[in-house]
Amino acid sequence: MRIQVTTGSSIPIYRQVVDQIRHASATGKLAVGAPLPSVRVLAAELVLNPNTIAKAYAALVRDGVLESQQGRGYFVAARREIYTRKERQRRLEEVMDPFLAEALTLGFDGEQIGVEIRKRLEKLAPSTE
Repeated sequence: MRIQVTTGSSIPIYRQVVDQIRHASATGKLAVGAPLPSVRVLAAELVLNPNTIAKAYAALVRDGVLESQQGRGYFVAARREIYTRKERQRRLEEVMDPFLAEALTLGFDGEQIGVEIRKRLEKLAPSTE
């Protein structure tokens, strides 16, 4: 997996790192147990301050995407429920509201939005049927 950041983006750099690792984990591009580069190695590779990578890794550990093993590094964690159903619902709504507002502002209707969501879901998490 190769992480790329865009300086000058409206999305903070640590968030870009978080989003890319989360996406790779969710889609299986990073397998459970796969090691990630150390904070220093990834920071050097991306020419970033190590604190930026440390912040991204800490957020991913907090959200259960990564696990930290003392002296060994960071690894992709097995998927588990770390939030209550209510908290998961709140977090989903938090990201859906701006997405839907943008889509509606661009002139898409509910049907079109639903079609695009289903297509994207199929790409990210193909069913095993």
